[in-house]
Amino acid sequence: MLKLVHVLSVAAVALSLATAALVAEGTHSAGSGQAEQPRVTFLRDVAPILNKVGCTAGACHGAAKGKNGFKLSLRGYDPQFDYEALLYDLAGRRFNRADPGRSLMLAKPSQEVAHGGGRRFAKDSDYYKTIYNWIAQGVPYGDPAKETVAELRAEPKEIFMTRPGETASLKVVVRYQDDQTRDVTRETTIESNVPDVASVESDTSVIRGERVGEATLLVRYQGTFGAIPVTVLNPKPGFAWKPLPQFNYIDRLVDAKLERLKIQPSPVTDDVTFFRRLSLDLTGRLPSPESVRALLDDPTPSRVKRAKTIDKLIASPEYVDHWTVKWGDLLQSSRKYLGEKGAYEFQQWIRDAIASNRPYDKLVRELLTARGSSYDNPAANYFRVTREARPAMEKTTQVFLGVRMVCAQCHDHPFERWTQNQYYQMSAFFSAVGIRAGYEVGEEIVFDRRAEYEMKHPKDGRVMKPQFMLASSVAPVPDGPQRRDALAEWLTSKDNPFFARAIANRMWSYFVGKGIIDPVDDIRASNPPSNPALLEALTKDFVAHGFDLRSLMRTIVSSRAYQASIVTNEWNANDRDNFSHAIPRRLSAEELMDGVSSAAGARARFPEVPEDTAASQLVDPHIGREGFLDVFGRPPRESSCECERRSDFSLPQALNLVNGRTISDAVADPNGRVARLVLSGKSDAAVVDELYLAALSRPPTQEERQRGVTYLSNAAKGSRAQDLLWALLNSQAFLYIY
Repeated sequence: MLKLVHVLSVAAVALSLATAALVAEGTHSAGSGQAEQPRVTFLRDVAPILNKVGCTAGACHGAAKGKNGFKLSLRGYDPQFDYEALLYDLAGRRFNRADPGRSLMLAKPSQEVAHGGGRRFAKDSDYYKTIYNWIAQGVPYGDPAKETVAELRAEPKEIFMTRPGETASLKVVVRYQDDQTRDVTRETTIESNVPDVASVESDTSVIRGERVGEATLLVRYQGTFGAIPVTVLNPKPGFAWKPLPQFNYIDRLVDAKLERLKIQPSPVTDDVTFFRRLSLDLTGRLPSPESVRALLDDPTPSRVKRAKTIDKLIASPEYVDHWTVKWGDLLQSSRKYLGEKGAYEFQQWIRDAIASNRPYDKLVRELLTARGSSYDNPAANYFRVTREARPAMEKTTQVFLGVRMVCAQCHDHPFERWTQNQYYQMSAFFSAVGIRAGYEVGEEIVFDRRAEYEMKHPKDGRVMKPQFMLASSVAPVPDGPQRRDALAEWLTSKDNPFFARAIANRMWSYFVGKGIIDPVDDIRASNPPSNPALLEALTKDFVAHGFDLRSLMRTIVSSRAYQASIVTNEWNANDRDNFSHAIPRRLSAEELMDGVSSAAGARARFPEVPEDTAASQLVDPHIGREGFLDVFGRPPRESSCECERRSDFSLPQALNLVNGRTISDAVADPNGRVARLVLSGKSDAAVVDELYLAALSRPPTQEERQRGVTYLSNAAKGSRAQDLLWALLNSQAFLYIY
C-alpha cells in the first residue's frame, strides 16, 4: 500500500511538472515581450532562502520531529532530503505548477494562508519571486557537481574598531564547484559569539561595536563556515606601551597582541607567591614551611631560583600523583567501568607513563592499539569504558583532538565542517573492537573481531568504510579488523593539525585557568584561539621536542605570562582573554583536601586505603564518595569532558568549610601542627609565623603578626592557635591560587 501511495505521489509530481513545462513553454512562445527569467535551482537559489528565513531552524521544520507533520534537515545540511520532502510530502501538493502563486510553499510563508511560523517573507520580496520562478520552471534540483559551494570568502578578514559605537559591514562571496561566484551576503547567517561586544544586524549584516573587548563572527552559508575576529579598542587616551622583560617566545607573542590592543601587562609576582602557584600547578601540593624559608633565604637571583624550583618540582613524586589524577579524569579510570582491580591496574599504567615521561604520541598510540587482557595490558581498559564504536570515537576525538564529533551523530555538525557521514566513517575505525570475559574475576579481553563488525549508516543501512576526518598522506586505511592501528598512526602524526595543538592548548589551560581556545575540548571554526600565533608556537615547540609534556610545562611556567601578578593596572583590569595578568583560580577538590592536611599537619582518612594516602593518590572517585571531595567538585568520571570538574564556589561548600568536620578535625588533631607547636614552647610570634607559612605559604605581614600575637596571648594558646589556623584555612588566600 505504501509503495502504491509513493508511486501515485511520483506520478502526480511528474504530471504537475509536465503541466508546468507546457505552461512555461506556452508563456515563452506567446512572445509577451517580457525578458526570460534566469534559471533557478533548488541547490543554488531556493535552499539558501529556506535556511535564511528559518524554515530549517531547530525551532521550526528542522526540529528532530519536524513541525506540524513536515520535516526538513536541520540548518539545511541535507539538501537532497529537503528537496524530496518538499516534492513528495502531501503527494506534491505544496506546489501548484500551473499557478505557482497558489502554491502552499509561497502562500504559507507569505502569510496568505495560516502559518504557525508566521510571515517569513513578503509577497513582493525577492525571495518570493525566486521561489515563484523556481516553481514555474519545474522545480529543478540543480547539479551538485556544479552548484555545491566549494569556498566561502568573507571580507574584511578581521574587523578592528578604535572605539565602541563604530560599525562595519561584511561582504560574503562564495565560489561554486563550477568556479562561478556569487555575492551571498544577504542569505548568509552571521552570528556573534559575544553579542555585547559585537552585535549583528541580521537584515543588513552591519556589525556594531558595543563595548571594549573581542568577539568572533561565525559566518555560515550552505554548510560552509568562516570566522571573522572583531576587536573593539579602549578609546581612553594616554596609553603608552611600557616593555617588560620577556623570558621566552611566549612573552613575545603575548606582548605583540597586548601592545596592539593597548593593554599593559602586569609585572611578575614575588618569589613566594610564584612558589605557591607553581607548587600547586605542578604537584597539587602546598610548599612546606621549610621550603618557603629556604627560598626566602636563598641569595640566588630570582630567575635562577625559579628555574631550579621548576626542575625540582617536576622531578618530585607529588608531580606524578597530581598528573595521574588529571589523566585519570580524562581517561575515566573508575571501578564503575573497570572493576576494582582494573581501576588500580589502569591507574598504575597512567602513573608509570607520567613517571617515565613517556612521549605523548607514544602514550596515545598505546591506548588506541591496546589488545589483550585488561590486567596484563592495562591500556586495554581504555575500551572497557566506552565498549562500543561510537562512544569510543567520540571520546578519542574529544580528548586527543579537542573535537566534539557527537554533534554530527544525527545530522551534519551545525557549527563545523564535520558531516554525519564522517561521524560514522570515524566510528568505523573502532567497529571491530570486541570485548569478552577473561579468565580471572573482573578480567576482560579486548580483541579484534573477524566478522560482523561493519559500521552501518542509520539512515540507509549502507556500510561505512573507515576514513580519516581530514585528508592524510598516511597509507590507505586497511579494510580489515586491525583498522584502528592506521587511525593511531594518523591521529598521533606530527602532521595532524589537531593532535599536538589540542594538548598544547589543554596544558596551557591547566596553568593559567583558560585555554587559548576555550573550552579546550571544543575546537571549531566558531571558537577560534584568542592568540593564534601563541598556540601555533606552542604546538611547534611541543612537536620539535618529541611530544615531551614536561618540556611543554617547563616552557609555560618559565614565561613571564605565567608568572605575572594578579595585580592589575588601568589598562588591563578588564582583560580576561589575553593573559596580561594572573587570574585567581580556586583549588581543586584534591588540592584543597591535601592542602588542609598539609597545613594542619594531619592526614585525611579515607576508607579502603592506607592511612597515609593523600587525596591525590586515590584510585578513583568511589573512595570517599559524597564527602568533602565531591562537595568541592571532584569529577565522577562519567565523561571525558573537562567540564565535569567543577571549580565554582557555592553555599554548600561555604557551609562545609565553616561547619564541616574536615577542617575542624584537622586543626584539632592531637598529633597535628597546632598541638606540636604549643607543646614545643615556641613564642607566640613563632607560632603565628609557622601557621602563616603552613597555610598561605608566606610569612605574615608585620600587622598580621602583631594581631596574631595579640589574639594568642589573650586566652589559652592551644584553642586560640586552632582558631587562627581555622580562620586561615577559610580565607580566600588559602582557597585560591594567586
